[in-house]
Amino acid sequence: MTQLAAPFYRKTFAIFCNKCTVLVTICTIWRVIGDYCVPNLYVVHKTVDTRHRRAYAGLETSSQTPDPVPTFAPSATDTETHCPYCAFQCGIRLGTVDGEVTVSGNQAFPVNKGALCIKGFTSSETLRHPDRLQVPLIRSGDGTLVPATWDEALDRIAAGVRATQERHGPDAVGVFGGGSLTNEKCYLLGKFARVALRTRNVDYNGRFCMSSAAGAAIRAFGVDRGLPFPVEDIAKADVILLVGCNPAETMPPLMQYFQAQRAAGGTLIVVDPRRTVTAQSATLHLRLTPGSDAALANGLLHLLLRDGAIDQAFLADRTDGFDELRGVIATYWPERTEKITGIPEAQLVRVARLLGGAKRPLVLTARGAEQQAQGVNNVLAFINLALALGRHGQPFAGFGTITGQGNGQGGREHGQKADQLPGYRRIDDPAARAHMASVWGIPAEEIPGPGRSAYELLDDMGRDGGVRALFLMGSNPVVSAPRALHVEERLRALDLLVVTDFFLSETAALADVVLPSAQWAEEEGTMTNLEGRVILRRRAMDPPSGVRTDLEILTAVAERLGRGEYFACSDAESVFDELRRATAGGVADYAGITYERLDARQGIFWPCPTVEHEGTPRIFADRFATPSGRARFHAVRHESPAEEPDAHYPLYLTTGRVMSQYQSGTQTRRVQQLARMTPEPVAEINPNAARRAGIADGALVTLTTRRGSSTARAKLTRDIREDTVFVPFHWSGAASINRLTNPALDPTSRMPEFKVCAVRIEPQSARQGAKSA
Repeated sequence: MTQLAAPFYRKTFAIFCNKCTVLVTICTIWRVIGDYCVPNLYVVHKTVDTRHRRAYAGLETSSQTPDPVPTFAPSATDTETHCPYCAFQCGIRLGTVDGEVTVSGNQAFPVNKGALCIKGFTSSETLRHPDRLQVPLIRSGDGTLVPATWDEALDRIAAGVRATQERHGPDAVGVFGGGSLTNEKCYLLGKFARVALRTRNVDYNGRFCMSSAAGAAIRAFGVDRGLPFPVEDIAKADVILLVGCNPAETMPPLMQYFQAQRAAGGTLIVVDPRRTVTAQSATLHLRLTPGSDAALANGLLHLLLRDGAIDQAFLADRTDGFDELRGVIATYWPERTEKITGIPEAQLVRVARLLGGAKRPLVLTARGAEQQAQGVNNVLAFINLALALGRHGQPFAGFGTITGQGNGQGGREHGQKADQLPGYRRIDDPAARAHMASVWGIPAEEIPGPGRSAYELLDDMGRDGGVRALFLMGSNPVVSAPRALHVEERLRALDLLVVTDFFLSETAALADVVLPSAQWAEEEGTMTNLEGRVILRRRAMDPPSGVRTDLEILTAVAERLGRGEYFACSDAESVFDELRRATAGGVADYAGITYERLDARQGIFWPCPTVEHEGTPRIFADRFATPSGRARFHAVRHESPAEEPDAHYPLYLTTGRVMSQYQSGTQTRRVQQLARMTPEPVAEINPNAARRAGIADGALVTLTTRRGSSTARAKLTRDIREDTVFVPFHWSGAASINRLTNPALDPTSRMPEFKVCAVRIEPQSARQGAKSA
């Protein structure tokens, strides 16, 4: 038994435990400040979090301590594995105490160093949750989902696929994957689409996450690896420009590196329309107008060029295209940039001088700049800025993007994208097609060509020329897709919808066949984190009886379709060995990575072409991955969002995540501790905007765009711009904010414009729910 002896505080600013870096925000959770927090003691974290909310929620300050609580040291029998949530892929240890699964941070893993957020500490709560799917479900004649045997479910799928393809052709069956799937699943899912189904229509929800950053990085550097350097470099940069990212809530253990950077005297500049918890911890916060990111980057570059702060030697030695950019940059003088972005000229000048004077400047972008119809151009503009500062490829400086989903990096490398083959090869490249044909044992001409991107695939479901049957794994588009009510209508129009999941998600509830799949702790597989570090997720326990792994499911369906000879392996290591052969010689080369090597190490950075190779933590040290070996500038201009405020919809709507929830909420909304922390979506509204609309703090508000309406509870705060409303996207039904978001697509990445659209707010009226546009 351990007595915790430290005061409680309620603060109006961000509080971080100085041992685990778990973030706390006002009115969300109470936290002891001090050295109480011993890493690897799961029950201390879990119990203290809960008791703070319950026992001390009404106190301003208190010197009381909670009752003693039991603590458990890590055991030699614990399984070292990784968290199921974000791309930080925290190292965790799974153990058992009195028959219950315990979670603790793995101090030996060099990325999180034992730190976990509240989602990680409660991640085991889903493993034996009463909502777990444990038998297949099929749609009965009366329209309800009823239990079925595996043979019945697989026969229904095979019959439906055959009937659809005989009537409409092979491309009438589509596949939709996810950025949380292991590398083995991503690889086998893409192979399943092209070899078992022989369809070109395969894409995944990562199109909604990293596609703009990926598209920009490939154009500028010739390769897409979110962070082309180890995450520890963040702590050693002297000036960081962090654009559209709130890791204090979305990736709390990452904050230890930003804290270390600040503690060492570094400068952190955060760009965000909201004064987020991350922005509160920054040296400087730039509260830009939503959708003006490229103008900001161009305006800062204008000032650097004006002040002679460009690294001319680096430009000459390692880049191309800057002369073409000069004319564009000349048009972003400070007064014009201030008008577009809303950022005062004095702040622009200060930021430019900080960046220009830095020895180790680092520019990082995330979804705020990327989830726009101009997302690729936004990222390219910030890459231009980083390249002009020089030092790119050197330690502790350069450019990177913060990947979001658990396997958001690996998920975009191994073939579940519409235009891609494994190893980050292009599907329209004859050499790539020939290579994959040799690995798969089929003629190259049998490999289908490029298919529709994610939203375009969903938008065409059930229509002539579109997908009529869909196999969906690791995604919940009824909640996560833009214009979500329309997507739900298209899903209902399908002749066959097959969903694999471990819970009956909002999308699974619409399915004709639902297949119960194993969870993260019940199967093996590899993940690739935000640094490009390939790691091994170890199996800690067996799945419930009647539940299969996704690899077993794909293999079984392929067999039912008469293509089983191409899917001889369903265990993760055998599939990974095939993935190694498939990626050999590709941009994302995993050929030298083995389970044995991963088991002995804390991850290996790709590319790793041979088993003797140590991996590549920094990929631009000597040259870039373009044919010339030089990085490329791009002359991009700011373009207005696809939809701007007007008299009918006078405000900007932007969306994002909160600390206690993750993505579509299928897992986190079922965890009691997380649900209590954030039981419903809250619309952050500036008090002046709320007063004009007649909205009181805490009241229910109706938000309406050209696509529909949604409800949320108003939180009046001056931490958001007067012209902007923020709502998180983790909820469904009438609380689904993605029913309102704009599906306007970036012309290169096909990324929808989640982050900017025009909205009207009003007190909730008799009209309930949401209506489709």
